[in-house]
Amino acid sequence: MTDARSPDHPAPETFPANTAPGSASVSAPVSDPGSAPASTPEPAPVSEDEQRLRELGYTQELARSMSGFSNFAVSFSIVSILSGCLTLYGTGMKTGGPALIIWGWPVVGLLTLCVGLAMAEICSSYPTAGGLYYWSAKLTRSRGPAWSWFTGWFNFLGQVAVTASVDYGAAFFTNAFLTLRFGVEASPAHTMEIFAVILLAHGLLNTFGVRLVAVLNSVSVWWHLAGVAIIVGALAVLPDRHASVSFALTEFVNQTGFHSQFYVALIGLLMAQYTLTGYDASAHMTEETRDAARSGPRGIVNAITVSLVAGWILLLGITFAIRDYDGALNSDTQVPPAQIFIDAIGSGGAQFLLLIVIGAQFFCGMASVTANSRMIYAFSRDGALPGSRLWHRIDPRTQTPTNAVWLATGGALLLGLPALWNTTAYTAVTSISVIGLYISYVIPVYLRLRQGEDFPRGPWHLGRWSRPIGVVAVAWTAVITVLFMLPTASPITAESFNYTPVAVAVVVGFAGLWWLVSARHWFTGPHVHGTPPEPDALDTELEVR
Repeated sequence: MTDARSPDHPAPETFPANTAPGSASVSAPVSDPGSAPASTPEPAPVSEDEQRLRELGYTQELARSMSGFSNFAVSFSIVSILSGCLTLYGTGMKTGGPALIIWGWPVVGLLTLCVGLAMAEICSSYPTAGGLYYWSAKLTRSRGPAWSWFTGWFNFLGQVAVTASVDYGAAFFTNAFLTLRFGVEASPAHTMEIFAVILLAHGLLNTFGVRLVAVLNSVSVWWHLAGVAIIVGALAVLPDRHASVSFALTEFVNQTGFHSQFYVALIGLLMAQYTLTGYDASAHMTEETRDAARSGPRGIVNAITVSLVAGWILLLGITFAIRDYDGALNSDTQVPPAQIFIDAIGSGGAQFLLLIVIGAQFFCGMASVTANSRMIYAFSRDGALPGSRLWHRIDPRTQTPTNAVWLATGGALLLGLPALWNTTAYTAVTSISVIGLYISYVIPVYLRLRQGEDFPRGPWHLGRWSRPIGVVAVAWTAVITVLFMLPTASPITAESFNYTPVAVAVVVGFAGLWWLVSARHWFTGPHVHGTPPEPDALDTELEVR
């Protein structure tokens, strides 16, 4: 990796003085002979970030107020080891058990790091809020609009699914806390009600509490790290006994109904892979980040690396604390980690640890809505969503896309509704988030591999490691795309059916049909200066109000 100014970074384009990028040059009026020369106002200074954004075809509309740490904090909060690891811990207990929970994590983590490194290199060259779909348009030699269109739609699907899965997980744990504290029944209906309230809170925070959200994203990093330390410390010190080393590191469990241990081990990787998603948020926040060409890539890589280390410590701490395996899986709280906490340190201590987890999940969902809304803003800025005019509007008070916030939360609510009648619906939502996001991650990586040495490197790049890391990233994404569409429970019934392929097919089918019927005639990829907007009749004219 190289983190320095690259000689092959594209040179900035120049524009006539006082002329916006893409606008026609206007000749100055000829003054009368002998008249006093007209004073020319000094042009406002343009930062390096803003100049680079102009070169990429956009003007600065969002407030560029985030530091590199804040950019990292958003991605780290969305990865959220306290959310992903614990929410799907029960799934891991059934699909492989302790052996796969402990050893699947570093394997998936290292492969995920390859994906993140490949993305970070591209982010350094093209630091825009559009992120992945903008990269796809720029990296292909032909059919750029089509690559961009489908990358954006996969990313949109994955972003909405991440928001749904995170906030539904928070609702699960909140319901478990209410059961322990007040005896509230842990039913799907109650979980859905809590889910809706959490989404509403995140929508309101991202609409009216923008500055507070920025502060909370930074707090979230320390909350997660301190939370892991407290949970692992409590589970290591307070119990009078722990699981054996052989149990925690080698015990394989299969409670799926399938007979193939190899198959069960493969689908058991979902817990780790689902947790290690969402780090593309650093790319989507680059138009609000200072020194974006370096801070964005660092945010992506650091979010994965810190999560990989801290997450493994967390999983070791919880797994060694297991006392009653079947009791945890069949707990009245319906949240296995909650029962593990109770068995290890008692009800009072378990409630305290649950509050730490719920707080982390709340931070995660809040950051997810933030990143999702920026992706929606950028995608609709280029006319690629139905009603783009509405979703692209910027609140003049906060300089944030508030309408996009509510599309993100509303879409997440709809995606989570099947959990009312489908027992495996939550697992399906997590699979959808993995598939949608990782396909959108790897399309620009694949296109960058095709460019070879023609790729215009930014100030942060991988040097000679670019190609091998990119190949691993593409291959791993192909594996998990197939893997997480497979059934997760046997026998396959209406209640246990994995509806991931259905949801993915609906969204991809809609995007594909719209492309064939209409969009291919007017969608030209990300709009840069000098690119005409779509026809008004399509209701996709770009504007900021």
